This record gives sequence, structure tokens and C-alpha cells, in this order.
Amino acid sequence: MGYASTWGSFAIFLLVISVGNAQLSPNFYASTCPQMLSIVRAAVNSAVLQEARMGASLLRLFFHDCFVNGCDGSVLLDDTPTFRGEKTAFPNANSLRGFEVIDRIKTQLESVCPGVVSCADILAVAARDGVVALRGPSWSVPLGRRDSTTASWDDANNQLVPPSLSLNEIISRFARKGFSSNEMVALSGAHTIGLARCVTFRDRIYNDTNIDPSYAASLRGNCPRTPGTGDDNLEPMDLGTPNVFNTGYYRNILARRSLLHSDQEIANSLLTNVQVIAYSLISSPFFNDFANAMTKMSNLGPLTGPQGQIRTNCRRIN
Repeated sequence: MGYASTWGSFAIFLLVISVGNAQLSPNFYASTCPQMLSIVRAAVNSAVLQEARMGASLLRLFFHDCFVNGCDGSVLLDDTPTFRGEKTAFPNANSLRGFEVIDRIKTQLESVCPGVVSCADILAVAARDGVVALRGPSWSVPLGRRDSTTASWDDANNQLVPPSLSLNEIISRFARKGFSSNEMVALSGAHTIGLARCVTFRDRIYNDTNIDPSYAASLRGNCPRTPGTGDDNLEPMDLGTPNVFNTGYYRNILARRSLLHSDQEIANSLLTNVQVIAYSLISSPFFNDFANAMTKMSNLGPLTGPQGQIRTNCRRIN
């Protein structure tokens, strides 16, 4: 009797999860806020036009939201005297950007569709549009997420992928979220755009041996060996085309000119290195795989139906 009851409860749980995920649809706002996609696109294009780096920042912001307990907008919540969220976790503090862009979009949407569009959905679409604005691939974004009413500083510290990890550790972190090693290599290609702080690549340019010596030497002037000195100094992830979404990231790996230790690690396996070589030669397989993996990422743990809320201000709960 106990077993039957437990199985029945579990079956109901699976049904609820299935129904919740089924509520996500690219057309979710077709009748309730038909301007949603065009408003987000216009705002992102304007932000990227002002600062090309913003396309990469919005993509990273979305990744850091989804990788910590699902795509629920939790990363957007500000700390309060009684609440410590994800913004100040070690991988995010003084690093994540793009919050003001999301705020501007939310303000615009609240003026035309009050209480309708979630912050989580805004972030999901903004990440896609940021990539497109930098000449990268597009993908269909399923919509209908709701916003979390909490966030976790501890989970952000434990679930995100720091640049110091080995290949096996990186594969393991992605596997916990349901991604294969092939999908991990494709998603890592996001590092073909944007900038990184000295504190994230200092160890690599002074201690790693699998780095082009001339490349390492060229970085040391802007990133001193002493911790606490120049920590926030920036260097492009892709020295050649940091503002164009292309396959330069994979060519850098093959030339041992990856900025981050974790990126160069991808060459340390025959299986992943074959994929790196394939992507370096032609963009279409990378673009296709990246778009598919981003679609999969956007389905990580969404809140739907009665779960969560639609925040009126993305920085705080209602």
C-alpha cells in the first residue's frame, strides 16, 4: 500500500512537471503581449550598438541564471539586508553585466503589457538577440517562464563553472545539467565574444605550459602576477574578433591561445579535440550545435503555471 501510494504521488509529480514544461512556447505572448519580441530586440540592438561587449554580457548573464537552479530570473535579484542572492557569489561579483539593459526592457514592457512578461523570459530572449546582433546564429526561444521568489548564493558558488577546472571536471559540471560533452564544447564557443578579467586568467598566463609563450607574454603587461593588482583589467576572449560571433574561439584553442585555462582544457581529449578541429574549419556545424544547445539550456528548470511570479521589478520580488 505504501509503495503504491508513493508511486502514485511520483506519477502525479511527473505529470505536473510535464504539463509545466509543455506550457513553454515561442508563441506564449502572441495574444497577451504581441510587442514583446520586437521590444526586446530593439533594446538589445541599441545596447549592442552602444557597446558591442553587451551582446556577450547578456549571453553570460543568461547562462549564469540557467545553470543555477534553472532559467528563473533568480540571478537578477538584488541582495537585501535579509537576503543574499546570486549576484554577489564569487563567479558573479564585479563580473556579471547587463542588468540595466534588462531593467530598461522590463520598464518598456510594463508600460504596454503590465504584469505579463517575466524577467526570466526577457533574459532568455535578450541573450539570443545579443548573439544575433554580433552576427551569430538565431534560435527559437520557448517562452512562458515565471520568475523565482528566491536565489541561492551557495548554489551559484557550487554550480557554475570556474575557469580553473580540468576537462573531466568541466564535463561533469555540464553533465549534472543534462548536457553531453559535445554540447559542452558547443556551448563553450560562447567565449568567442566578450572580455575577461585578469583575475580569471592570471594563473594561466604565468603557470600553464599549454599556452603560446608569445601570447602569454603579451598579456602579462596588463595582468601583473601579484594578486590584487590589476584584477579587473580586461582582455578579449578572442584576440582577433572579440565582437563577432564566429569560430575564432576554436582556432585559438588549436593555436594554444585560449585566454582561460578551462577553454584550453577542451583540447585535452581526442574526442573533444576532433570537435574543436571540425568547428574551426567551418562555422555552420558550430552555429547549428550552439543554437540547439541554447534551446536545450533555455528549458532548464523553468517555473510555470502557478509557480513563482511575474516580477514588476526584476531586481526584487513583488
